[in-house]
This record gives sequence, C-alpha cells and structure tokens, in this order.
Amino acid sequence: VQLQASGGGLVQPGGSLRLSCAASGGLFKFYTMGWDRQAPGNEREMVARITPGNSTTYTDAVKGRFTISRDNAKKMVYLQMNNLKPEDTGVYYCNGPSGWWGQGTLVTVSS
Repeated sequence: VQLQASGGGLVQPGGSLRLSCAASGGLFKFYTMGWDRQAPGNEREMVARITPGNSTTYTDAVKGRFTISRDNAKKMVYLQMNNLKPEDTGVYYCNGPSGWWGQGTLVTVSS
C-alpha cells in the first residue's frame, strides 16, 4: 500500500498548514495511522498517531498545536498544524502498518 503525503510548503512562524495522506488501498480502518517527521541532520521521530477508535497521541513538542484526524471512508489521514515554529521544519511522512510506505512532504517554517 502506498501512502501519498501532500500539503507541505513554506510558512512563516505562527502560521498554519494542513497535511493530507491518501492510502492507495488496504484495510485502512483497522490500523493505527500517523505522522512522523525528519528534520535535517536528525533521526525520524513520531509526531502523532490515531487509532482505529480515534484515540490520539502526540509528541510533547506539538501538543496543543497539532491535531491528527482520519476519514476511513476516504482512506485519508490529516495533520492540522497551527502556530508553527522553525523547529517544526522537516520532511513529514505518513505512517501506517509495516509495509505501507510513501514519499514525505516538506514543511519549512521560516521568516
């Protein structure tokens, strides 16, 4: 299954972006989905997760600013990012079960 992430771009500090991820198939509604990110020179880190029952988890750095959601009928996962900071800069990857993969989308937060 391929995961197509989109919605990245250049935004000023304090701005907002909404990332989208489309799954090409699979039993989407049964799996925990999420977002990871990788900043330049850093390892990939977990940003957010959402379970099939819509329970959510966030890394401490984004709590209160980012919101993850899903649409099982459309096989989509979203990440609403508000009050963006320069340290949020990186490539954001959609995360799914083992074997599901895709290219990330670049988010750059800079004035």
